Amino acid sequence: MMRLYLRRCLERAGHEVEEWVPLSAMEVPDHVNASAPDLIISDFQMPGCNGTSLARMAQKARPGSPILILTAFRDEDMEAGLLKLGVSRVLAKPIEEAVLLAAVAGTLAGPGEAE
Repeated sequence: MMRLYLRRCLERAGHEVEEWVPLSAMEVPDHVNASAPDLIISDFQMPGCNGTSLARMAQKARPGSPILILTAFRDEDMEAGLLKLGVSRVLAKPIEEAVLLAAVAGTLAGPGEAE
């Protein structure tokens, strides 16, 4: 249900959404290279893959790819590890639409840009 909620929020805000479901970590580079997304948004826990694997593979395929990871189980060590891998932001679930859209806008604007 979270996937549908995120899709609706993003599309209402005018963003084009492409879903990569189901996805294993090994498929990430192919999807990233084929789609060249402006932003990757993912849950941390997924069947066959987690946010760490996704970030590692996405950054290997396209260094500097902006990535937002959502998680219900936020942990400082996990968050620090994800940020070190190049994840732009780690967001807590459940997430309000305004928080999601602000994070998306800020990430797309780039580092140092106002949100």
